[in-house]
Amino acid sequence: MDGVGSKKNVFFIGATNRPDILDDALLRPGRLDQHIYIPLPDKPSRLSIMKANLRKTPVASDVDMNFISQITEGFSGADLEAICQRASRSAIRENIEANAKLKAAMELDPSLANNLNQDPVPELTRKHFEEALKSATKNVDVALLERYEAFRRKFDPEYAKGGGAGVNINWPTAGNDQGQNNNSIFQNYDANDDDLYS
Repeated sequence: MDGVGSKKNVFFIGATNRPDILDDALLRPGRLDQHIYIPLPDKPSRLSIMKANLRKTPVASDVDMNFISQITEGFSGADLEAICQRASRSAIRENIEANAKLKAAMELDPSLANNLNQDPVPELTRKHFEEALKSATKNVDVALLERYEAFRRKFDPEYAKGGGAGVNINWPTAGNDQGQNNNSIFQNYDANDDDLYS
């Protein structure tokens, strides 16, 4: 990260699901010093994740996505994506099996060839999601969540605010010796100096 001082609009953003093994040197001020903890998705977020994963997939009207998002408490975004993929694979398997049966029936009755153009599984149904949910697992266990919370307690600025961390400042008053000539340090400021924030 050193050596990019001349680049005024450069931001370094990192993401990890193992913050507990990061080198402390990376987390010092001036390095990756803003830490944002993103918890497991809540119900509206779970609903949005599933809708995003299924945006190009036709879903039957009787599939209640709100209900699925409600019963998947504690699932990560990756877990929810896996559920959507399993439901899609279940529908694909059903489609393949239906086409195989139709082709076998056509050998006995060629007039069934007209049905070959119809999609036997045009959308994901409750049955596909039930099958997907039977094998669904949460990949973030309680021990891992506690490690995340420990990292958050140590580095999250919101936690620091409430936990008494930081420095309290009592500014000097105008009549105080320390308060006089406070602006003298800015007298030699050159307006042409590089401004890091513009």
